[in-house]
Amino acid sequence: MNDRTLSIVLPLASAVAIAVAWQVTVRVAGIRELILPAPTEIFETLLRTLPSLLHQAVVTGREALAAFLLAIVAGFTGAALISSSRILREILYPFIVTLQLVPKVALAPLFVIFLGIDHEARITFAALLSFFPVLISTSVGLHDTDLSALRLCRSLGASSWRTFWSVRVPFALPHFFSGVRISSTMAVTGVVIAEFISAKEGLGFAILAAGARSQTAAAFAAIGVLCLLGLALYGAVAGLERLAIRWYRG
Repeated sequence: MNDRTLSIVLPLASAVAIAVAWQVTVRVAGIRELILPAPTEIFETLLRTLPSLLHQAVVTGREALAAFLLAIVAGFTGAALISSSRILREILYPFIVTLQLVPKVALAPLFVIFLGIDHEARITFAALLSFFPVLISTSVGLHDTDLSALRLCRSLGASSWRTFWSVRVPFALPHFFSGVRISSTMAVTGVVIAEFISAKEGLGFAILAAGARSQTAAAFAAIGVLCLLGLALYGAVAGLERLAIRWYRG
């Protein structure tokens, strides 16, 4: 099998093996459903509550996508500013590092105070959580542009703006998408964390409500849908990256 086939078959085979081992362990050990439901019980619960979970997934997905796009725009803009001026880099970088060191979960209640309990607070919090990977990766890519290409631009009299878009940005694409891939997963995580605190709908709220009612299978079903949502966003980013790199190499 080629590499692409292996990249599909091996994860699926591993998932099936884990599910079978999980099912056998629960049945043989006699573990109660309240503690650890079997995969078959989780799947039955998923089918029974699928319409409700799909509605919750739309809510979470919409907010995660908005936060993700906001993080990309803010991260790329910040990276461009940092790479354009050494003075700006020296001014902004300590604040960025300090903010990155602060546990983001500790900031979530402040977003509720500042922005209320509606979707604005959840989107902003998730955008902050997923902003830093794009910023750091893109700034590294813009800074590590091939010096010979920059010298060639200077010798041809290219403006700084033209050099940035024609040389620096294409060279930074692999770094940029590396940060975007990480950001896509953190956007979903940020929205779910915010839903734990200030939401009346969404997958995070569904997980929290199921846990409060001791419905372990329902919580696992919501987590499964959440994983599929994260995989869909990550897969979309990977597809865009493949197209962008193909354009860059062309």
